[in-house]
Amino acid sequence: MKAAFLLLAFVAMADDWGQFRGLNGSGVADGTGYPVDFSPTKNVVWKAAIPYGQSSPVIAGGRLYLTASEPGVLLTIALDAKTGKQLWRRHIQRDRFAPIYKANDPASPSPVADADGVVVFFPDFGLAAYTRDGKDRWTLPLGPFQNFYGMAGSPIVEGDQVILVCDQNAKSFVIAVDRKTGKQRWKTERPGIPLGWASPMVFRPSQQGPAQLIVLGSTRVDAYYVATGEQRWWMPIASNGSQGVPVAQGDNLFFVMSGTGEPWMPTFESTLANLDKDRDRQISPAELSAMKDVADQFGAFDENGDRFIDANEWNLARNMTIGEAGVFALHGAGKLEGKLNPKSAATWRFKKNVPYIPAPLLYGEVLYMVRDGGIITALNASNGQVLKQGRNKDALGEYYASPVAADGKLYLANGDGKVTVLKAGGAWEVLATNDLAEEVRGTPALSAGRVFVRTRGAMYCFGSRSR
Repeated sequence: MKAAFLLLAFVAMADDWGQFRGLNGSGVADGTGYPVDFSPTKNVVWKAAIPYGQSSPVIAGGRLYLTASEPGVLLTIALDAKTGKQLWRRHIQRDRFAPIYKANDPASPSPVADADGVVVFFPDFGLAAYTRDGKDRWTLPLGPFQNFYGMAGSPIVEGDQVILVCDQNAKSFVIAVDRKTGKQRWKTERPGIPLGWASPMVFRPSQQGPAQLIVLGSTRVDAYYVATGEQRWWMPIASNGSQGVPVAQGDNLFFVMSGTGEPWMPTFESTLANLDKDRDRQISPAELSAMKDVADQFGAFDENGDRFIDANEWNLARNMTIGEAGVFALHGAGKLEGKLNPKSAATWRFKKNVPYIPAPLLYGEVLYMVRDGGIITALNASNGQVLKQGRNKDALGEYYASPVAADGKLYLANGDGKVTVLKAGGAWEVLATNDLAEEVRGTPALSAGRVFVRTRGAMYCFGSRSR
């Protein structure tokens, strides 16, 4: 009986997709039999109606967890991963309503789960942990946060710690708390690092050195020791706002920073000349409204919240994209220490058709990317050589979800609800484009031969019913 229980526990762990993008954020799952063709009426194992939220589903111990929001409450929901039956639903009363940009929502960060239960992060509350049966375990209020676009980085579990990155206009930090009690283990400030939306990943050097936490920021990438939060190395880079999660293979790290390498806005002086009607050398919301491309984003510039943009605030936002950007490969990352020069530290760098939100996917020896317009790029992970670059004309539009892979297939979901299935390989080919006819923001989950996709109003499980 004990042996049978241990076998079942092992199988459950093998099928787990316990955090954003699965095992260590890699986007890669085990198993076979994943479907190629599916739709709201084809190869549907189950469908469950759910409230709206942009977080991605996670799976652990036979349960599928997700977060959502309804007026006044923040929701954590557990479904049976095999049947879609709701097992429990818990809510947190919303006492804080931080204004966020229209493209985000109060339930963007994804949960993290294991056999013992789930931990969720709501920017308008903080961290909360529940048992697998939905009982309260602990809470840790955090915030309020200064991020006009809203928070989106997801927590991870590493050993007996829950780790969360909170990048914002000022006072950014990364924190680790005890998995069982929620008590703080360590907290590392990230001074000078502006708002961001990346989730961390754990890097384990092949020479058996201490595990490192790799954190993307809008102006740099940092490595911290997982056990203590002490910094090991960092590298200045540039982006329009850090997204996604890095990936690793052996001692090699890969990450994407979508930046222009030059200022993305005019100088403050030229802006004053055009907009500063009252000549007070500040820009008010009414004055910024004349710049149509950023008119609705005043809060992203106004760091101190005084309803005026001064030269320092303008230049901080303007300079985020100045520096090295693109897809970076750091080979031999286990030996890195101190401040790195991005030009010499990077084994290779690729700049063309870099995605803004979706993270890269390393599957086999190929690094894949997908960006708005359905542009798909496959690179040789060893040297950055382009293996194939093309466009799926049947799935254009914007891409928020990151690519995932299993069983020799890649799954790429765009915001319109079209899920492209690729045959993996340097010479990838489109096997199918599946239309779910509803918005998709979260990244699909893969487990035990099934594909789990969250649309605006439903949670789908696609696959063979016989599995």
